[in-house]
Amino acid sequence: MRQDSVIKKEEGTNSAKWYVRLWEGFKIKHPNLSQFLVFFILSNGVTLLQMAMFAVLYNFILSKTALVEVAFQHWNIFGLKNFEGTLYYMFDYAAGAISDGGGGGLAYFLSMQITLALAQVVNFFAQRNITFKSNSNPWRAAAWYLVAYVVISLLAAAALGIYKQPLYSLFIDVLKWGNVGQQIANAVVWIITCAISFWVFFPIFKVIFKRKPENPED
Repeated sequence: MRQDSVIKKEEGTNSAKWYVRLWEGFKIKHPNLSQFLVFFILSNGVTLLQMAMFAVLYNFILSKTALVEVAFQHWNIFGLKNFEGTLYYMFDYAAGAISDGGGGGLAYFLSMQITLALAQVVNFFAQRNITFKSNSNPWRAAAWYLVAYVVISLLAAAALGIYKQPLYSLFIDVLKWGNVGQQIANAVVWIITCAISFWVFFPIFKVIFKRKPENPED
């Protein structure tokens, strides 16, 4: 039995080494594609983390507070209106629980922004150190990352103001899925929001996460 265990362990080690060699060879032949694949995996991992944090913060903490009844509706641009005729807001979180037809109020806004900020901190270090292996000035990269984060967050918020309410109405009111529908809508909203960030951030990371040769002769 012990000899069989040793053989299986050696086989597992050899298999792991084979996969490592295969990946290293792939990175040499396709550096940009391999970098994108690592970025894709890490981004999805951070997205799942972000969704989990949001679910905990909103569903179990902030939705139980009076913040749900505090409307957060700001930045109506040039009097624009939604399809149903109501005013369009870049940040549109009407007062009231989502299950009751409201927008989650300040509780939803804070839950989204807090978890988004925490996830981006994790994403910054993961992408810088693992995906791009950057050795450039971290403070300069962080400053540009912050600028990009603010701009992309505003763009994502502008899009969210358009599709958020119809999605919740679909899953809760039209399909009548109640709390399950609310959770599905939460997930869909997060996937769309993160997808916007995902496709915009990769080219930005390529610029701000530079890797300079450690030896000038390299």
